[in-house]
Amino acid sequence: MKKLPQISEGEFEVMKVIWRKAPVSTTEVTDELTRVTSWSPKTIQTMLKRLVTKGALTYHKEGRVFIYSPLIDEKEYLDQKSHSFLHRYFHGDLTALVSSYLENDQLSPSDIETLRNMLSKGGK
Repeated sequence: MKKLPQISEGEFEVMKVIWRKAPVSTTEVTDELTRVTSWSPKTIQTMLKRLVTKGALTYHKEGRVFIYSPLIDEKEYLDQKSHSFLHRYFHGDLTALVSSYLENDQLSPSDIETLRNMLSKGGK
């Protein structure tokens, strides 16, 4: 598994827009994020620049407009973060993670049924 860049929670919100809409302009990213956050356009532009510097995004110019695309795959990033979370907080023990959710009533009957179906199919 290749090492992916460290991305802050805010930068992750930017990446979600990029993953969903790429290739996407600065204006499109800014418009979407200013609707759902309290961030200023300048803050969003700073995060875009940081993500380029970190190697998570690339861009090209079309006239005066910057168009962004991801350099890291969303599934790969989420898989790595999930793996890291499991190892950091549950010492890699998936059973301990699921037990924690069960013990704290954080799994609905529907969640449990879905897990049963996944396990009976071998996770496929």
